[in-house]
Amino acid sequence: MNRISPARAVRLVAKRELNTRLRTRSFVVSTAVLLVLLCGYVALQAFLAGSSSTTTIALTGQAQGIAQELQAAGAQAGDKFETVTVSSEEDGQDQVRSGDADALVSGSASRLRVTVKSTLDTKLQAVLDGIVQQQVLDAQLSAAHLDPVQVRQTVSAAHVDVAPPLEPRDSDHGQKLVIGIVVAILLYMSIITYGLLVAQGVVEEKSSRVVEILLSTVRPWHLLLGKVIGLGLVGLVQLGIIVVVGLAVATGTGVLTASGIAVGAVAWGIVWYLLGFLLYAMIYGAAGSLVSRQEDTQSVVAPVNIALIIGFIAGINLLTQSPDGTATRVVSLIPLLSPVLMPARIATGAAAPWEIVTSLVLTIASIGLVTWLGARIYQNGVLRVGSRVKLADALRR
Repeated sequence: MNRISPARAVRLVAKRELNTRLRTRSFVVSTAVLLVLLCGYVALQAFLAGSSSTTTIALTGQAQGIAQELQAAGAQAGDKFETVTVSSEEDGQDQVRSGDADALVSGSASRLRVTVKSTLDTKLQAVLDGIVQQQVLDAQLSAAHLDPVQVRQTVSAAHVDVAPPLEPRDSDHGQKLVIGIVVAILLYMSIITYGLLVAQGVVEEKSSRVVEILLSTVRPWHLLLGKVIGLGLVGLVQLGIIVVVGLAVATGTGVLTASGIAVGAVAWGIVWYLLGFLLYAMIYGAAGSLVSRQEDTQSVVAPVNIALIIGFIAGINLLTQSPDGTATRVVSLIPLLSPVLMPARIATGAAAPWEIVTSLVLTIASIGLVTWLGARIYQNGVLRVGSRVKLADALRR
């Protein structure tokens, strides 16, 4: 039987994988589940951002006079203190027991007494300590024939001189870091999920002997490349759906304000996904050609999974601690980890142009090497059924 041209062979195999996988129930269900999880996470962040913690404080006796000071001090500390007056300490204690109030404050302004149900909030304690100390200080100033108000104004006017920061932090640093971590997680999940599908697909075709029919028309490496491209496009479609919906929900709820940064991160994420998937999928495909049963698939892809998982966890830890640190920079330049970590560093703004170029060159060179080795292993192992093919045997013709 005559063989078809390489371009047409790769295109037909990729088209078959794309059409088959996009119509499967697993693709639809997994995409829906990921969207629900993503939207739930964004909704939770929006709820947490929109809701401010309110501490209800019951005041009784002379302590009722510190209501305004409590509210002002709470606002200055970033908390919301809501005060209510009670007729007696017993009523206040009943409200604390029932949960209607978080604390009961009684006594005089210079000798406050606070009652809580279990644990006193440290911020509230600091505010109350400040009020008591200020009352005592005012009394001491009055005894020394000094005006407490004038003294407070003089003290408040004294400030430390702050020099311009040597390395000012971007106001969007927090959002950039979150965007970078989310990009890294999505790329990691996509690469490892669809890389495994490549290995499972190779094993399935090998065990069913379908590959023998296909190889009568197309060459082995054309078949492997077409499968990799097809499944890569399936992963890209799913990734695109998740990203578009996620950006829309995050922007609409106000969780994401740095939309321009997010769009740039998505663009770089697509580039690195294509490079990373091509790099890993060839490894997964070659590994799958070494076995003839689905039960043995996990054993041959386990070293790849372990390397990717360990690198991902270590990289994320380094990224959160210091995106521009030396260790993070070195790890992100390793070709097997660059597709996950480099786009995350780009999103945070920590990657220098020379680092991006270097990682691209090293990754593309690694893809060329892995493609050559993977095609050789696949060609020599895909038609050998039965026991597991040794890697050394598959490298020899």
